[in-house]
Amino acid sequence: MQNKVQIQNFDQNDWISISKIYKEGINTGIATFETEIPDWNQWDHSHISSCRLKAVRNTKIVGWAALSPTSKRKVYTGVAEVSIYITSKRRNIGVGKLLLEKLIFESEKGGFWTLQASIFTKNKASIGLHKSLGFREIGYREKIGKLHDIWHDNVILERRSKNIL
Repeated sequence: MQNKVQIQNFDQNDWISISKIYKEGINTGIATFETEIPDWNQWDHSHISSCRLKAVRNTKIVGWAALSPTSKRKVYTGVAEVSIYITSKRRNIGVGKLLLEKLIFESEKGGFWTLQASIFTKNKASIGLHKSLGFREIGYREKIGKLHDIWHDNVILERRSKNIL
């Protein structure tokens, strides 16, 4: 399967497919506190312009990953938060691992020394994926936010670059 999936950069032209996969993640109730898909301009403004990746299989986008800044302060320019979403039709077959491996590689090439992820505790697959690629659990946020009037906890993970530090 892995040799059939290509990891490529994405841009505004891919937004319709990317946003549909994002909507699938929203619908799971364990991927994000967001409840609405932003338009391209909103999404573009809130994410780092480099390290925007799509997974393509048989000409269809089946997943995506991107980085967003953790702070506007200059001292944190090498720290970013990971977003990764896989279409429901292609989960648990290695697409996420391919995307996250490439995201790690591209982030280090771009000078990022720390990647962070804040993941719903119920999202065991995502936690496992991140840990399998060197992320470590550094914290836990109890009842950090409500989604549809239900409190949710998050696990905080980070990956420190061995190449930059």
